[in-house]
Amino acid sequence: MSEPARPFGDDPTLDFLVKARGRWVSVETLVRTWGGDGLDTFLSALAEDFRGWEGARAWRSLEHDLTISAEHRAGGYVHLTWAIHGRPPSDEWRFETTTVHAAGEEMRNLAAEIHSFLTSMGE
Repeated sequence: MSEPARPFGDDPTLDFLVKARGRWVSVETLVRTWGGDGLDTFLSALAEDFRGWEGARAWRSLEHDLTISAEHRAGGYVHLTWAIHGRPPSDEWRFETTTVHAAGEEMRNLAAEIHSFLTSMGE
C-alpha cells in the first residue's frame, strides 16, 4: 500500500494505492475511503472475537475498490480474503488473495498496523 493521501485537503476522504504482485500477476488500484471506512475497527473486532464466529464477515471501501471477507476456521485461524476491483470503465477485473492469521494477538497486531497506516496523515 502507498502512503495515504487526502486528495481534497481537510475533507475526510482518504486515498491509497493497493498493489498486488506475484509471479504471473501485477495489479493495482486506487482505494478511496471515508477516513479509512473503519477498516482498523473491522480488524480489531475480528481480533476481539478470537474464539470464533459463524459465517463470513465483510468489509468494503467507500467505492468498493477493496473488499475483505473474514472467516474463522478450526484451529484458531482467521482467513482474510482481500479483493481489489478495477474502476470504471475497466471494472471487469477482480483480483483476490487469501491470507491466514492466528486469531487473537496476530489479528490485534494487524489491526494496530492498519490503524497506524490510516492515521499516518496526522489528522
